[in-house]
Amino acid sequence: MANPLLDNVNINSIIPLATPASLREQIPSSPVATAQVQEGRQTIQRILDGDDPRILAIVGPCSIHNLDAATEYAKRLRALADEIRDTVYVVMRVYFEKPRTVLGWKGLINDPYLNDTFRIEDGLRLARRFLITIAELGLPAATEILDTLTPQYIGDLISWTAIGARTAEAQTHREIASGLSTPVGFKNGTDGSFDACVNGIASALGQHHFLGVTDDGLPAIFATAGNPYAHVVLRGGRDPNFDAEHVAECERRLKAAHLPQNIVIDCSHANSHKKPEEQGVVLQNILEQIEHGNTSIRGIMLESFLDWGNQKIPKDLRELKPGLSVTDACIDWATTDTLLREMHARLIPVLKDRKSSGT
Repeated sequence: MANPLLDNVNINSIIPLATPASLREQIPSSPVATAQVQEGRQTIQRILDGDDPRILAIVGPCSIHNLDAATEYAKRLRALADEIRDTVYVVMRVYFEKPRTVLGWKGLINDPYLNDTFRIEDGLRLARRFLITIAELGLPAATEILDTLTPQYIGDLISWTAIGARTAEAQTHREIASGLSTPVGFKNGTDGSFDACVNGIASALGQHHFLGVTDDGLPAIFATAGNPYAHVVLRGGRDPNFDAEHVAECERRLKAAHLPQNIVIDCSHANSHKKPEEQGVVLQNILEQIEHGNTSIRGIMLESFLDWGNQKIPKDLRELKPGLSVTDACIDWATTDTLLREMHARLIPVLKDRKSSGT
């Protein structure tokens, strides 16, 4: 029995949670959704291998807080993705967990009602249902893993995973990445250094043993095979790092570590100084690098929602605007549409030249 003087001294409550198996049984993936997730993973793998010349575009809200607005966004993104599919492979950014170094809203899974009630099981259910919805629309989903148990509940519906700048150095997240079924992008450190992401990739490629929970909720030792599709995500640091000089330095670091030179560049976060209007400037620079012959840049990321900017979570939740980010400021849909169409147009001759030259 637990000793009240020694155990759980600072724990206010323990609430049992549905097991991953039971939650997936209650909210099962459909055959259409399952096929879309698989297609998404395989396509991203081919892009990272260089077998698919298209550029990956991971696009969507900084965080999901209103599912109706996010569904509307997904429908628009799906229609656009069809139009530019010859050059750009679109994946929707679907982030349910938000890192907090102090306090703040931690995302839809942790606090789905945005009122500090922390109904986490409700959050997991909402997340699963939404991921099935967008998969059935025909969109692959990308997310960031923070809580180490979350992949057990929603991982079967994800096509690309990020390890954030604050967790890329963590042994736990590197071990989990080595066992994930998706390609996984490691972001550089918040200071802009490459150590965290390069070492994270090297670690994720290897085999690991760690403690986890089975689908039936039992503690177990997991042995991983290693993830061959770990890669870098440049997100800036003290200064932006999207330019050709920083990309070349990242390539050198990867080559020195005998790692694949696969780079995704985040147009947001520190690369845009968290100013949405600068995301387009970053994308222009990336496209120029690709036009000038860079082949290590495999993808880009944009933070985008229906409306421009962001908002604080008000005490009266009725004042929340559904299509406006409650975390980082985003570009609006019109700007997203313009940027992705321009990206498509500029990539047409690039991919044609690569095809003709066999590169």
